[in-house]
Amino acid sequence: LAGAAASYEPLALLAVLGAGVVLGLAVGSRTIPAGTVVDVLFHPDGSDASTIVHDLRLPRTVLAVAVGVALGVAGALMQGHTRNPLADPGLLGVEAGAAFAVVLGIHALGVTRLTGYAWFSLAGAGLAALAVLAIGSSRRGPDPVSLVLAGTAVSALLFSLTQAILLRDVDTLDDYRAWSVGSVAGRGWDVLWQVLPFLLVGLLLAALSASGLDLLQLGDDVASALGLHPARHKVVGVAAVVLLTGAATAACGPIGFVGLVVPHVARSLVGIDHRWVIACSGLLGALLVLLTDVLGRVLVRPAELPVGIVMALVGGPAFVLLVRRSRVIRL
Repeated sequence: LAGAAASYEPLALLAVLGAGVVLGLAVGSRTIPAGTVVDVLFHPDGSDASTIVHDLRLPRTVLAVAVGVALGVAGALMQGHTRNPLADPGLLGVEAGAAFAVVLGIHALGVTRLTGYAWFSLAGAGLAALAVLAIGSSRRGPDPVSLVLAGTAVSALLFSLTQAILLRDVDTLDDYRAWSVGSVAGRGWDVLWQVLPFLLVGLLLAALSASGLDLLQLGDDVASALGLHPARHKVVGVAAVVLLTGAATAACGPIGFVGLVVPHVARSLVGIDHRWVIACSGLLGALLVLLTDVLGRVLVRPAELPVGIVMALVGGPAFVLLVRRSRVIRL
């Protein structure tokens, strides 16, 4: 009965997300009625509304949903594997590695295009995560506490190197600043196609990892006795976190709070079964990023606030409220 009840939550979230997509296509410097949005979405007619929907708002809306799903799922996996309700994907050094690689690409190679940033960001995220895994793993696989400590150390090192380059090169700072605030604006289909394979593989690994997370909460010895291979399972889970967070950061820059906040909300809705928590975290992450992007379009209209800035304004107070509700954040 509990599983049947939980199954209604993703369906409800899907319905709300569908409404959010329509809202994302309708709201901007020029508001388009929802009926017109639906009409031109399925029947492009070359009108101004059709051009705005298909060429400007549809790519950023789809990207916002994809990035939100990735960050939400990555956050749920990270908290599950580390058994730490305050963990987020940034603890693996992925965001710090992506930022350092982007700065290096701008400074040393003169990269100026978003599509170029994406490849450097992916490479940096992957290398940083490999370094954290190498430091924080033992013969029994990645250790939750060691991973957090290794991630903190690697992130601090990479942040220092990033700041050292930025302080010496004002031009690099100007180019990097536009990427570092985190935004889905100005991203076209080309950026999404670049990161989509990594997102899909990451989601596949997350699905494979979800089934054994409940057993891992009992400890490695108990999980092994029940037929699970803890080391292999942890590697799959961490690889999913790296791919999802690295791809999302590559596409939009660093966006905080999503992977930290939405798993708590998901657990309050569906309980502690990680299969449902991960599914709902992806949907909640997509909804949060999408609605935050819409909010950024209307707060300072006709200008826009990047989603990363609005997320910090919304996510900070929201997380404080969640922390005060110990019933929600307890794993």
